[in-house]
Amino acid sequence: MALPSSTISAAGAAPGAGQGYRPALVLLATLFFMWGFISVINGTLLPHLRSVFELSYFQTGLIESVWFIGYLLASIPAAKLIEQIGYQRALTTGLLVMTVGSLGMILAAYLISYEVTVASLFVVSCGIALLQVAANPYVAVIGPPESSETRLTLVQAFNTTGDVLAIVFGKYLILARTTAGTTAHGTQLTEAQRMADAQATELPYLIVAVVLAFLAVLIMRAKLPALGAATSRASAEARRGLSLFHHRNLILGCVGIALCVLAEIGVGSYFINFVSQPDVANLTQEHAASYLILFWGGMMLGRFAGAALMRKIAPERVLALFALIAIAGSLVAVFVTGPAAMYGLITVGLGLSIMFPAIFALAIRGLGPLTEEGSGLLIMSIAGGALASIQGKIGDAYGLHWGFLITTACALYVLFYAVWGSKPTHALPDRPIA
Repeated sequence: MALPSSTISAAGAAPGAGQGYRPALVLLATLFFMWGFISVINGTLLPHLRSVFELSYFQTGLIESVWFIGYLLASIPAAKLIEQIGYQRALTTGLLVMTVGSLGMILAAYLISYEVTVASLFVVSCGIALLQVAANPYVAVIGPPESSETRLTLVQAFNTTGDVLAIVFGKYLILARTTAGTTAHGTQLTEAQRMADAQATELPYLIVAVVLAFLAVLIMRAKLPALGAATSRASAEARRGLSLFHHRNLILGCVGIALCVLAEIGVGSYFINFVSQPDVANLTQEHAASYLILFWGGMMLGRFAGAALMRKIAPERVLALFALIAIAGSLVAVFVTGPAAMYGLITVGLGLSIMFPAIFALAIRGLGPLTEEGSGLLIMSIAGGALASIQGKIGDAYGLHWGFLITTACALYVLFYAVWGSKPTHALPDRPIA
């Protein structure tokens, strides 16, 4: 998922940024693609790991939780690192950290080690956090201020493209090459079969590591535009006597960001296991991955549709509409059996699609000189995805379908936020931001 860059002043881009920034933008778009790709490949990786290590749904969810804890812990150090070494070196460092984590996944497959797997994914998530913190503001200011929204929308589209292609990649290079991925749900594997399945992640992560290392070299050698004063924070004088906690739309928006990420991760992580069940669609994991593509594809289409609707309809109303779609789809997944439950869950992708950017935009409304601090809180709220293991705990105790009541609850909160919580309190004059 791409973070909206709302912390950057659009009053002036870096000197000279108006010329020759397009090649840099193309190169940066590949970064958005790669972190979207690597994040969403977990949708096929987690059911694979569950079979190899014979994990409960709760233990499987803990892997995703560690991923988001890495994001939470790395965000603040990443910002300080950027201050020390600059954006270009930070981007290179982020890619190299992700490369190390990907190589760790190859070692984990060789050793068949759950602990090395979790540690390696944690390293990858820290690298992505560094890329997120560096790349979004960079994209916002390397070109003309009046087209910053267009640039961000474009690179975020690449992020979503990476989401969709990651499922195709995982389907054919992980699930299709394993016994667990190509047999019916509940099939008991022999020890030899599980050991053989464990090796299936070596080739995919070798490919990922090579691509990341190649991108690191490209970024390191590229002549990227230097950033000027456009990234400076509002003066301390302008923020004196102001408090973030006076802005209801921000505080409630932080909760909304945490919950919409939790809903997205919860569906993406358990989708394959859920639809593989005999009383749902009775598919192999490989086949179920094809339908997970529809879930992420719905999110991609929903973002474009939502952006178009918001040009004519207030964003609060559009957000409320999409929240209702997510509520309806998740309730179908909980209370209906057969393939209809699967299609209900696919529909949730459409409902979740605009929640993150819409909540983000509504939450920073009226913050004025506090926009930077408010945006930082919203970014850290992404760690709400770490709570996905709770859904796994419910799945272990009562069945996976009941876990999607968490999705319903998250969407209900977003509906509340759209109707009431997003209304600004103590609004301040806005500074121009991208």
